[in-house]
Amino acid sequence: MLIYVMADRKIVDDVHHITKKRGNGQLRREIWIDGQGHVARYNLAYINPALHSGDNGRVVGYDNQHGFHHRHYFGVITAVEFTNFDDIEDQFQGDWTALRSTS
Repeated sequence: MLIYVMADRKIVDDVHHITKKRGNGQLRREIWIDGQGHVARYNLAYINPALHSGDNGRVVGYDNQHGFHHRHYFGVITAVEFTNFDDIEDQFQGDWTALRSTS
């Protein structure tokens, strides 16, 4: 019996450039799904080398590379509990909103 495994498929690949007046930098959002339509991989990031020169300019971000779900925050990586992707997006949005209010 042959079993075919479908490769993950990227369904979102967005970059939003933020004007200097609104904080500068860019928001990056990448999402891949598996053969069953579940989020298999993701990368959510606010990138602004003027605020943080390390971690490729990533100020805050969430991804599940390297076998675990984690948060990047000014170069510090911490594991996060994954319940669902919507929750991760909400956490990212909260971090991004908090950063905007302090700058």
